[in-house]
Amino acid sequence: MQIGDPVEFTLPDQNGDAVSLSQFRGSPVVLFFYPRADTPGCTAEACEFRDLYSELKAAGAVLLGISRDTPGKQKKFAEKYSLPYTLLADPEMTVAREFDVVKQGSMYGKPVTKVERSTFLFDKDGKLQAEFRAVKPEGHAAEMLAAVRGGS
Repeated sequence: MQIGDPVEFTLPDQNGDAVSLSQFRGSPVVLFFYPRADTPGCTAEACEFRDLYSELKAAGAVLLGISRDTPGKQKKFAEKYSLPYTLLADPEMTVAREFDVVKQGSMYGKPVTKVERSTFLFDKDGKLQAEFRAVKPEGHAAEMLAAVRGGS
């Protein structure tokens, strides 16, 4: 996947409804991958996006979060932290692999497969405009708001 490429996928959201990236043509889309719902870093990032959601929306952007969690776990996460945007479930990491955010690491000396915290910005035509890889949770939502404002 290269900058300028059109991208399409469909995944269930936190309610189990199918959501396709093409549904949002006409608006820029911020798609952020996070490792696991309701973990410290992911919660910090999700809540920063929540706190800037109205500004992202005012800038015309659609915000989508995606992790390897099930729709049920995504729903609990969204409800617990009052997340006003759509969370997508990718338990098989199919879409995560397409975006090359599945990485091998180790935890307590054992190998693990994890999702690298990364964000992708799409233009109004559904083409990849920018990618932000291996981001830190703190301050990333503000960085994305600036990117949306700069690209619109």
